[in-house]
Amino acid sequence: MKYAYYPGCSLESTGIEYNISAKLVAKHLGVEMVEIDDWNCCGASAAHLTNHMLALALPARNLAIAEQQGLDVAVPCAACFNRMKHTETAVRESSATRADVCHVIEMDYRATNTTYNLLDVLVNKVGSEVIAAKVVKPLTGLKVACYYGCLLVRPPKVTQFDDPENPMTMDRLVKALGGTPVQWAYKVECCGAGHSTTKPSVAFPMLQAIYQNAQAAGADCLATACPLCFLNLDMRQAEVKSGQGGSYNLPVFYFTQLMGISMGYAPKELGMAKHFVNPMALLDAKDVLRHPTTRREEA
Repeated sequence: MKYAYYPGCSLESTGIEYNISAKLVAKHLGVEMVEIDDWNCCGASAAHLTNHMLALALPARNLAIAEQQGLDVAVPCAACFNRMKHTETAVRESSATRADVCHVIEMDYRATNTTYNLLDVLVNKVGSEVIAAKVVKPLTGLKVACYYGCLLVRPPKVTQFDDPENPMTMDRLVKALGGTPVQWAYKVECCGAGHSTTKPSVAFPMLQAIYQNAQAAGADCLATACPLCFLNLDMRQAEVKSGQGGSYNLPVFYFTQLMGISMGYAPKELGMAKHFVNPMALLDAKDVLRHPTTRREEA
């Protein structure tokens, strides 16, 4: 199983632990991810607010390079995935748009390949049964609020991934890893990441609602597939507490980090030392790290 891999800007910087853990678990599951040569920023999230053609052309260049290799594209970042799906859809639906895009990028692009988010690739293409067979450290007793955010499942006509109101792909993954996905109401609500710096009075109540709902549902932690959501949910808990009241100490994980832990990788290998909310106390309390690695070397 082979995909063109588009890490995007965040996974080269603030979301590097997502990049590290994504590559580790993909290789562990036998998924070959070939990083797109000379890839460029996809334009999320500013380009589509600036210039419509720029918003299409930036993702199109990356997709065209992958298309030349005959490969579908695996994208970890929800925002990058969303922008690439918009371009893919626009080019397929309009020959005039396709001609304009090809002119701008100076490359041929016919949208014959397909963009998938990494969660979709690992859970639905590889399969939750295959993933479950690789688990050596089950997440027993760990209650996870699976947070999909705004861009992974909406708009459904474009993303074509899971239910836009109650997606379950990550929930199925958590079950396969031995954990317990909680039922909660905020799995697709916006976290306000775009406003956290410029308009915290708008963003912080949005974050507070997510934290409170996750806690009320009995969650021990949050899991996400978006580097912007991850950063916002992880680093803002102290600020939201001081500004809005309440007490939050919810570790946040990339879903690939939970996969890596269950497959026998050490937290350090998965970049967990970079988290603002230290997840080690929770993992120790749940005794998740208790089992010696017995299968990782065989993978």
